[in-house]
Amino acid sequence: MARRIADNAGRLLLDLQNRGELEGRALCDAGDREANRLILDMLHAERPDDAILSEESADDLSRVARSRVWIVDPLDGTREFGERRDDWAVHIALAIDGAPAIGAVALPRLGLTLGSDAPPPLAAPQTPPRMLVSRTRASKLCADVAERIGAVHVAMGSAGAKAMAVVRGEAEIYLHSGGQYQWDNCAPVAVALAAGLHASRIDGAPLRYNLPDTSLPDLLICRREWAAPVLDAVRNCMG
Repeated sequence: MARRIADNAGRLLLDLQNRGELEGRALCDAGDREANRLILDMLHAERPDDAILSEESADDLSRVARSRVWIVDPLDGTREFGERRDDWAVHIALAIDGAPAIGAVALPRLGLTLGSDAPPPLAAPQTPPRMLVSRTRASKLCADVAERIGAVHVAMGSAGAKAMAVVRGEAEIYLHSGGQYQWDNCAPVAVALAAGLHASRIDGAPLRYNLPDTSLPDLLICRREWAAPVLDAVRNCMG
């Protein structure tokens, strides 16, 4: 179901772009609004007893007492969507008792949706490792860690696009320390874990969802053989 909802939202967003009626901020606002409406309508129809946390809706904190909570980002990478780049995504995830149980990440401009139900096999890694960083606001910590482990920077847009690049074998490491929210990474983490990758906070702690505070400021998704070196480098760089 998560994959189907992500696909439908992705088609809606592509249609908005292709109609050419809106540009810039107006296009981005319409994408956020219309994709959110579609996703919420589908979830309410098919899982009426589940709670929902969406970036584009008011947060109902009664969700914290619920076991099953859908955590969604209707349009991850709004800037990239407005610029008609490829690196934006749709995130649909189900957290069960705080764990990222099910996830789907659509990459509509690439015609791909990756899901925790059938993740692709991991490709052979490259050396030196490729580390994905924000194309607009890469942090000093990420730069310092990359230098310490000898990684090559690869700049990319949305969190979902970067996480799925590791799943797809286009990079070995995605490290983020510049601030995110639960909807930015719940679906990508669910897919990454299903694919056999490592996913954690940058101090190595597990990622937990459906907490009252929606902030989830840092993230590491990487091939398992790079988890310990990256976490050690983070500790050393942070002093």
